[in-house]
This record gives sequence, C-alpha cells and structure tokens, in this order.
Amino acid sequence: MPGAYNSNDIFDVNGDVVIVTGGASGLGLSIAEVMAANGARVLILDIDQGGLDACQAKFQASGLALDVAKLDVADIPALQGAIHAAAERYGRIDAVFANAGISAGSGPFTEFGEIANVREENWNHVLQINLTAVFATIQAASIHMKRQRGGRIVVTASVAGLRAERHVGYAYVATKAAVVNLVRQAAIELAEFGVCVNGIAPGPILTNIAGGKLRDPVVAKPYIANVPLARLGDPDELKGLALLLGSRASSFITGTTIPIDGGMTAW
Repeated sequence: MPGAYNSNDIFDVNGDVVIVTGGASGLGLSIAEVMAANGARVLILDIDQGGLDACQAKFQASGLALDVAKLDVADIPALQGAIHAAAERYGRIDAVFANAGISAGSGPFTEFGEIANVREENWNHVLQINLTAVFATIQAASIHMKRQRGGRIVVTASVAGLRAERHVGYAYVATKAAVVNLVRQAAIELAEFGVCVNGIAPGPILTNIAGGKLRDPVVAKPYIANVPLARLGDPDELKGLALLLGSRASSFITGTTIPIDGGMTAW
C-alpha cells in the first residue's frame, strides 16, 4: 500500500550503535534493554561495577549485544573519551541517551531542603552530574553525529524541570530545567546536520534514585497524590518513548521534551 508504514521498519534500530549513560539500573537499564531487544549494539556507561556485571550477565543470557564501561560521568574527560572511543571502535554513533543523574535530596518543605540550608558542595555535585555531564555528553556525541550527518540525542530530564516540584531539592529542579532548554538549544544548532535532540521528562517512577525511597509506601503517598493515574510508574513504561526517540520514527521530532508522568503535567 503506497505511503503505508510498517512499525518494524520505522522503529528499526537493528545494527545501530547506542550509548546509554547511567544505564546499569532504573530508567537507563530500561532504555538499554529496549534498544538492545530491537537489535541495537548498546554501550552502557555507569559508575556501578556490580550493576554493569549484572547487566552483562542478563543481556548475554538473552542473546543481546552489550558492551559496558565503568566511569563516573562527573569525570568529564573520561566521559567524553569513552564516547570518542566508541565512535572510533564502532565507526559511528546512532543514538546517545544522556540519562545519568542523581537526586538533590529533600525538597523545600523540609527542614534540610529549605533554600537557606542548601549546601554549596551538594549544589555543585548535582550540577556537575545532572547538567555539566549532560552537556558534555551532547557535546561529544555532536562531533561524530555532525560528521556522519545524522543521529539522535535523548536527555533524561524530569517533570521537575517543567514545573515547580515541592518534593525534590533545589539543585535537582534547577538542573532538570536547564537541560530542557539545553535540548532546545542543541536541537536548533544540530538540525541542519540531521541530528535530532529531545528530552524525556519522567514523573515519579519506581527506580533507585534517592536510595530507592519511593519503594516506601509512606514516602510514595504524596507523590502518588499528584498523579492522575494514581500510581507510580514502572521503568518498563519508559521503553516505548525511548524507542520512539531513539529510532528513525522520531525523524521529524526535535527540540522538545516529552513528559511521561501519569498525567502530572495535565493538572
């Protein structure tokens, strides 16, 4: 049928080279799994050696292609060096997910989260990982994608970057808001090279961030109260959006950040 699209074709990432930072657990692992399950060659960069070992065993048992490298994304030379080395090794990079991030601790309606009590060392550490490392990931990936005139860069932002959020720390909302605009800025520069840059803004999803505190029903309750679907998200529920933005199906989507939040941003 003329003009018809087969989902297997437009979402095809078979043979693509994909890099995921912070991919050894949580949202990053879900991203790595869906890309690999659809035929991509995935490289996970993460600081957690135990998590990387577990990923390798899991992927190998499923017959999926996976490479891993231990590094701290706060070490910018090491981070960019790993991306450049991957481009040299594989000959190209088709998609990069700048996913690594950390919590900033308590929100403004707790004693330690009040603005007067935010510690400079905490602020700087969160900025280094949640913003500077994301910028450095985009920067390194862009060099190779501009040369090959194509590619997809996807940043993990947050609904806390789209609106005020009483339950998370100042440095977290500041960095996530910053990466939302960073996505826009990079998208307009890289568009002429066929590179699409987008963001994913998760709402409360059950991961290990903040030490996995959302697994405590008492902690989770106020988060759930802000979700129209009245529950926390599961990391697997990110897979469809990740595959969309990481594949050719998103060829006319760039410069946007898409919430996946159970309806939170609809309030």
